[in-house]
Amino acid sequence: MEEPTTLFSDEDLADSLPPIDDERIQLEDPEFEMEPFLLGFEDTVRLGCCCPAKEEEVTAEKTKKATTKDRVQAFHLRKSLNLLDKLHEEKDLFIQKTRGELRVCHQRMDLLTKQQESLAAEIATEREANNMAAMGRLQAASRRLHTELENEKDLQSKITAMLKDSENAMWHIEIQKGLFEDVRKRNEEEAEARQRSLEIHAAQQLQKEKETLEKVERNRLLRARKSLHVQKELGLRHQKLVEDAQRNHRVAVKFLKASLGRVREREQKEEMESRRHMKRRMDAVLALKNNITASRETLKKFQAWGQSRAEVAKQKALTEKEAILAQGGDAFKHLFHQRRHQELEAQRRAFEEEQKLRKQEIVSRILKEEAEEEHRKKRQHPPSKTTDQWTLRDKTWKYISDFCEGKTAITTNHLLENEMALHPKPSCLLKVISSESMQMDLGSISTEEEILAEPDIPGLWSKDYKSYQVSKEDMERKPVGGTKMDKDILARTMEQLRSGVVHRQVVSGREFKGRPFNSKPEVIHFKDFDIGKVYKKKITLINATYTINYCKLVGVEESLKDFIHIDFDPPGPMSAGMSCEVLVTFKPMINKDLEGNVSFLAQTGGFSVPLKCSTKKCSLSLDKELIDFGSYVVGETTSRIITLTNVGGLGTRFKFLLDSEFFEMEEPQPVMKMSSVFTYEDKSFYEKIMNSLSEQQLDGDGSSPLDLPSRKESEKLDEAEVSAVASAMTMVPSEEQAEITLGEVTEGEIGPFSSIKVPILFNPVIPGEVQTKFKVMFKNSQCPTLYFRATGIAVDVPVWVPRAIVDLKICMYDRLYQDSITVHTRSKAALRLKFEVCKELRGHIELLPETGYIQAQSSYSVQLKFLPRHSLPEDAGKYFDQDSRVLEAPMTIWVADQIKPVGFTVQAIVTTSDLEISPLEINFGYCTIYEAIRTEISLSNLSLLPQEFGFVGLPKVPAVVIPGDVEQDITAALQAQYVDIQPNDGFGTILPLETLQLDVIFQPIKAKEYRFELVCKSEINRCFKVSCQAVGVHPPLELSHYQIKFSATALYGTTVSTLYVINSHLSMNKLIHSLPRIGSEEATPVGPTSFEFLVPPNSPITISPSVGTVLPGKRCLVQVAFQPVLPHETILEEAIHILNKETETKLFRKETTQRKEQWKQSLPVVRVHNRDRPTRASTPHTQELQRQELSASSNEYQAAQATLVRTFQGKFDRFVVPCVVASGDIKDRKASEPLSFSPYNTLYLELWCPVVAPSIVVTSNEGKTVVNFGDIAVGHRGIKKITLQNISPEDLALEFSVLNPHGPFVLLNPTRKLCSGETQTLVLSFSPHESILLQNESSLPIKFWMRLESLSKKRAENRQQLPKFLTSHEQRTEIVGTQNHNGQSVFSVVPVEGLMVPGKTHEFTITFSPDHESLYFSDLLQVVLFEKKVSHQILLKGAAREHMMFVEGGDPLDVPVESLTVIPAFDPEHREEAEEMKPILVTLNYVQFDTDMPTPPATRELQVGCIRTTQPSPRKTVEFSLDSIPWLQHKGFTIEPSRGSVERGQTKTISISWVPPADFDPDHPLMVSTLLQLRGDVKETYKVIFVAYVVAGL
Repeated sequence: MEEPTTLFSDEDLADSLPPIDDERIQLEDPEFEMEPFLLGFEDTVRLGCCCPAKEEEVTAEKTKKATTKDRVQAFHLRKSLNLLDKLHEEKDLFIQKTRGELRVCHQRMDLLTKQQESLAAEIATEREANNMAAMGRLQAASRRLHTELENEKDLQSKITAMLKDSENAMWHIEIQKGLFEDVRKRNEEEAEARQRSLEIHAAQQLQKEKETLEKVERNRLLRARKSLHVQKELGLRHQKLVEDAQRNHRVAVKFLKASLGRVREREQKEEMESRRHMKRRMDAVLALKNNITASRETLKKFQAWGQSRAEVAKQKALTEKEAILAQGGDAFKHLFHQRRHQELEAQRRAFEEEQKLRKQEIVSRILKEEAEEEHRKKRQHPPSKTTDQWTLRDKTWKYISDFCEGKTAITTNHLLENEMALHPKPSCLLKVISSESMQMDLGSISTEEEILAEPDIPGLWSKDYKSYQVSKEDMERKPVGGTKMDKDILARTMEQLRSGVVHRQVVSGREFKGRPFNSKPEVIHFKDFDIGKVYKKKITLINATYTINYCKLVGVEESLKDFIHIDFDPPGPMSAGMSCEVLVTFKPMINKDLEGNVSFLAQTGGFSVPLKCSTKKCSLSLDKELIDFGSYVVGETTSRIITLTNVGGLGTRFKFLLDSEFFEMEEPQPVMKMSSVFTYEDKSFYEKIMNSLSEQQLDGDGSSPLDLPSRKESEKLDEAEVSAVASAMTMVPSEEQAEITLGEVTEGEIGPFSSIKVPILFNPVIPGEVQTKFKVMFKNSQCPTLYFRATGIAVDVPVWVPRAIVDLKICMYDRLYQDSITVHTRSKAALRLKFEVCKELRGHIELLPETGYIQAQSSYSVQLKFLPRHSLPEDAGKYFDQDSRVLEAPMTIWVADQIKPVGFTVQAIVTTSDLEISPLEINFGYCTIYEAIRTEISLSNLSLLPQEFGFVGLPKVPAVVIPGDVEQDITAALQAQYVDIQPNDGFGTILPLETLQLDVIFQPIKAKEYRFELVCKSEINRCFKVSCQAVGVHPPLELSHYQIKFSATALYGTTVSTLYVINSHLSMNKLIHSLPRIGSEEATPVGPTSFEFLVPPNSPITISPSVGTVLPGKRCLVQVAFQPVLPHETILEEAIHILNKETETKLFRKETTQRKEQWKQSLPVVRVHNRDRPTRASTPHTQELQRQELSASSNEYQAAQATLVRTFQGKFDRFVVPCVVASGDIKDRKASEPLSFSPYNTLYLELWCPVVAPSIVVTSNEGKTVVNFGDIAVGHRGIKKITLQNISPEDLALEFSVLNPHGPFVLLNPTRKLCSGETQTLVLSFSPHESILLQNESSLPIKFWMRLESLSKKRAENRQQLPKFLTSHEQRTEIVGTQNHNGQSVFSVVPVEGLMVPGKTHEFTITFSPDHESLYFSDLLQVVLFEKKVSHQILLKGAAREHMMFVEGGDPLDVPVESLTVIPAFDPEHREEAEEMKPILVTLNYVQFDTDMPTPPATRELQVGCIRTTQPSPRKTVEFSLDSIPWLQHKGFTIEPSRGSVERGQTKTISISWVPPADFDPDHPLMVSTLLQLRGDVKETYKVIFVAYVVAGL
């Protein structure tokens, strides 16, 4: 309701007035002044005096409204009264506090007086005993007590004065309060008058709203009619559109069928074509397979011919060799010359054949060009006049003669091939064409055909013309043989070539001769290729002529066309020095070496770039052919390394052996090689092989390509024989071979581009020179055998060192190590010795003395000093191995008059002395001063020796000396240490290559930023540092205990411990105490501080309160409860085990019974049981189902829990609970606004929780610790018995918790003692009642009254008026509803009145006792304080049924007010006859929108319930069912569920939804009905009426 526009609310006035400071008054100051408030009160009195005049004016002019000035004065008056009440309350509180302090002061004075009297008696006693020391001590204590007593007296006087002043001020306040009593009453009357005016205005406003509502209702009806009309039009339009769409659909289907028929026909044709194509391919494959078989047979024949020919040649060579040897000649030289002659003859024949083929190609090309030219001239105009004197015959023979003389190198193999492809002719015709016939054919050509015609387009022949590049797509679209323009251009180009392709280039009188273009690189070489991969290389062609030149790609040789592809874009005219790029792509298809040329044609002549394709080969070599060991003393052993290197791309197996030894390496058969070559399935490849074979057969030379392998094999055999003879001639005696031998590695695999090192050992036995020959054989037959020699000289010297190797074991850097070297001599004369260290190690090793004399046949000692520096790895070079850290230093002893020195080796493993600490930087983060942070560091010993270490010089913080502390405490505080290292305080020994984990514990002393270093020293005084940083945090709160150790707690028991959360932050003066802050940030302000304990989930810990606020200087009590329980999963497993055990027992009993009944058939039965036994074991799936079925309330679960409790052995848990801290009060924050807790101001509480087995267990009810009394009606009583057993070895004294005497539970037979093993039965009773609790939060006792609205005085007046359901559209707005027919109130409350003590709670019992069936029992319970103030209002509602089932929902069909006439009760016999079906109306509104979005169905719900009652009933559940479900579904209704059952105390929802059917008429609502039957203690039938509307949406 809105107020009149001329009135102002209190909030508006407060906004318009100037702000009033409401500062907090410090009541602790006894000398506060009352004058300002007294002055304010006097002003208020004057305002009060003016109020009667205003009041008279208001009464005189009731129609006028109060002015703004009056409202401001009233506001000031209320403000002053409120301030006066607040001052009175605060002053009263301060007086009570002061009186308490005065009482405490009196008590302290009495205590001091008594202490003085006792000291006086003791002094007298000691004086009599003449104990002067005790007298002095007692007198000093007496003086101290006297001083304290004087201080207390002074304090008492001050408190008394303060109390007197406060009481005076209180009297003044009481006087002022009495003066304002009349003003307060007038203010209340004005408020009541204002309230009445507001009610009148509200009634007027309500009338206006009702009129507006009626108008809106009329408009809504009009809009509904209009929407129905529009809906009909839309329906007709939609129906027309649907008919058109169906007609169009039929036409589209007709055309679609025709199109699909054509598509199917086309697909069938394509399928037939693909089948024919596949058949052709299969036939081709079969033909290819037959050709391959035939080719293999032919190759086998050729191979057999080659082998027989090789055998003949071999026999012939052996015969010649024997003959030459018989004559005394050099057979090897003769065979070599003979083989060389054969190779030259073969090369000559091949060259002649190549020349012959080139001549044939040239002739065929010329003939083809002439034929094409003649054919073109016949179709075109007659030729013009001749412009050249050379005839075609002369040109042709001149070109052939020049080619034979080597003047040009144009390759034309590919032209011949193209010609054969365009004009296929028998190959034999080309072979029989002779030079005479060629001359005859050329001579028959007329001279007229030799005349060259001028070009039709002269621009195409200019030098600056650049050919047009046609894309691939255009080329593919051209007809076979090219277009007419292409043919013309080709013809003109051929004419230009015939007229003279090559021109001389003369610049400044100098003619260019030589290669027109240089290639970079000069040779295109593809090395070590793999079949199937693609390789690309770019070459650059540079114009090397004097002026502009052109370059054209001619092609590659015929043998390379299948593997080489050239990408070259002709650049046009190129100046001298300009370059262009050519991309060569190589795709190998066979594993074979290829060689050829890429030919180009320039204006000054042709040139070619060599191209090589090399397969992977083994290219093996030795780094040396001679190993010279030099001179070594007899008895010594040395070694040399020979390296076998493979620079090829193919690996092989090798073996080192003596030259005199024989070893046969496995070689693959050449037949397999040939066969493997020809198994590659490439049609073009086989066609080329067959063509080449047919051409070789037609040649008739008798030399085939298979002859070459046979020749090579024969050559290899001859070389092997020659090498065998040579090795036999150079064989050495066996005694020498024993001194130079091979090392451990003699054979193995060598990979591509790798090397193998093989050691050769020399161990001289006899003085003298030794020589041995070795050879290296390979599995790859193409790799020749390699040979090398090893020589050495063994000498015998008079001076020797017994220890050839001086082992210094493991040494550290920068540490001195010494040893003594003894030198012996077998000479009969004294010798001068000079000891020398290699120059690389002179800074690390020293021999003393450097020079000395050794006597005849004696010994000499020299001192060795070894001081390794850190530069040893760089200085030693080859003598030091970086990986193994081994030093092998050669030492030399030079003997006078002796060339051969004596050497020995100093060997040592040099290791570092470093200790590695990880991490080198530690960031502890934020740490409070009440906790310690532990982090781990790793200390690793990188040395091979153990080392002692220790962390020294840990940082310490000097503390401020506090007066009055003991001297020992001050000394300890001065040495405050905030960093500790454990274990062993950071000292210990670390083994070689060991890593130790150390704990660094940091606990800050105060809030600041810490930066320090930890220093670790080793036993050799080396320092290793770790830098640390942290931020100390001083939280604004602290805990009284940071660690709680609970006593041993039994399972399901509870142990409670208390602690305090303290706020000691009182002032911002840092000189008094350290201020709470985070590091070096600003200090936390003084004020209330909140905290919250974050308990880990699923832990047996409960903290109360977990959230709270602590004021400055105060502390908050916190209780921590520990209640251990067994894990749920453990109990489930035990319960499943018990179930399985019970199942097995039942099965066993069943089997036993069956055996007794069928003992005659015991054997078959036993077999059947034996077969069935494996199926008894519970599968994991069965256990999972059992786990799901078990609940905490099941009997199996309770039994398993009791079993586990009895067998529990105890355990120990540790929890850490964080407590976050935030500034501010939790009461000041909004409901959803969290406090800004700082993550750094976090306190941690550590809890130690030991758990033991309980001493007492429950044995009754299968060990259940929960007693369920079941359903007991209010006012009734239930009794349960509980049996307890003492399972501990000791007798126990029992104590029971005190039950609420007004509560529903009562223990009837408490006991005091329970002996060990004894059981005791306890009896509990339960009598329930409804109750509410009220708590007095004030500091004063409050008297209360409980009042029911149905018993109030206004009840009779309200009942005289008409019921609201007759005057208002709203229903069920009555607070007081149906009451009992007997005249008594249906609700009653006990107690009705009483007194509530401060801080205590009071319980009220409410009883609901209806005497008839109704749904509208209601009343209002009011809690009245001070006889007139209503503090709480509680709405009481109830419903009563005659039976246990009921139905809720639907539209209301009755009124909430019942008739006062009593309905006569029928006899039980006629009750069923009188019962009628109860109607339930369900209205559903289907809202239909104009948009395209789907409309949700109209839904409603009905609730079917079953009342939980203690009355005996034959049925435990209520069943319900709905009839005519198919008929309802036909009408558009969906009901789920249509039938079901309801347990006691439960309800079930029946969902009803409706969508208009297709034949629904929106103008006529749909109305259908069905029967709902409930079956419980009786049968009830309800008639459910469904009324459905369609409403247009807005």
